[in-house]
Amino acid sequence: MDLWVTEYQTPSLGFACKVKETLAVEQTPFQYLSIVDTEQFGRMLLLDGMVMTTEKDEFVYHEMITQIALNSHPRPEQVLIIGGGDGGALREVVNHPLVEKGTLVEIDARVVENSKIYFPELSCSFQSPRAEVIIDDGISYVKQQKDKFDIIIIDSTEPVGPAVQLFQPEFYQAVYEALKEDGMLVAQSESPFFNQDIIKMVNEGVKMVFPLTKLYLAAVPTYPSGLWSFTVGSKKHDPELVVNKPQKPLKYYTSEIHQAAFKLPAFVGEIIG
Repeated sequence: MDLWVTEYQTPSLGFACKVKETLAVEQTPFQYLSIVDTEQFGRMLLLDGMVMTTEKDEFVYHEMITQIALNSHPRPEQVLIIGGGDGGALREVVNHPLVEKGTLVEIDARVVENSKIYFPELSCSFQSPRAEVIIDDGISYVKQQKDKFDIIIIDSTEPVGPAVQLFQPEFYQAVYEALKEDGMLVAQSESPFFNQDIIKMVNEGVKMVFPLTKLYLAAVPTYPSGLWSFTVGSKKHDPELVVNKPQKPLKYYTSEIHQAAFKLPAFVGEIIG
């Protein structure tokens, strides 16, 4: 009998993968977690039925949520990640030559622990001497920080459950205050095809706080529609400008991709006005 896992991306659209083996299933204090080994994408992490990451295409999302800011900020020494308990974004951060410390704050310890077991290529970042992993509410943590970070990355799930407040203007204001005078915010902001309301909400919320706000795109095959957006809020530095380069080649990100990612299709430009 064939076993398939399906993410219902909209009420009328599902994304299904054939499963070789179910590796983990549990209800954590915050969400329903499952990890399966699929034929097409390798190991896959789902939270509340939504695909968070897979072995085969994780590099696209994790490079693009981190490398844009890391390479447009001239001194990205202190970097904070909210969410991202699989460790992928933290991996990119601590591997960047200019970063002195990457701090990850994840509300759900079970995501971190399962990642250590099933996603060693991501969770290897937890062992870096430049990494700190804190199990805490990211919103509360940010509110306690002032003028501390060069970059803050919001690697959240969709705005449901504990992630809802990560999409509110009040949270972006707290992020602004936690950043240094030339700091930058990066937030994943969902699919231009299916989540236009979320993109508008994030863009407008960030614009209320940051003097420079821009949207960029990347192709992530396992995310709804395959086209994904990220929103940058910057106090000073233009996120389109490349001032740093990784020491070694990456799988998706290049300086050319960096600049091209901000060239939006007409319909995406209309979403943010």
